[in-house]
Amino acid sequence: MTKLFFNLHDENEGIHRSLADGVSTRIFPGEQAMLSVVKIEADSESARHSHPEEQWGVLLEGSGVRVQDDIEHPVSAGDFWQTPGGISHSFRAGWKG
Repeated sequence: MTKLFFNLHDENEGIHRSLADGVSTRIFPGEQAMLSVVKIEADSESARHSHPEEQWGVLLEGSGVRVQDDIEHPVSAGDFWQTPGGISHSFRAGWKG
């Protein structure tokens, strides 16, 4: 049977990947969508990239800067955003992560 329920705090769940120095993710793939739980250490930055799929993001804790299409958007815990497909984007964590 396919597992349908998970817990964000269980570090053993998901497919683990290192994306860059100080940036890791756990991926939870579905048939037509996936969830990526990304951890960014303080003063670290994800690589700028784009993909054809739309993406949503939410910042659960900390603060940082979401860069979309070369525009910097300061974000803090509770903020969430939409990234249309094909738009270059990255994230830079604040000094507290």
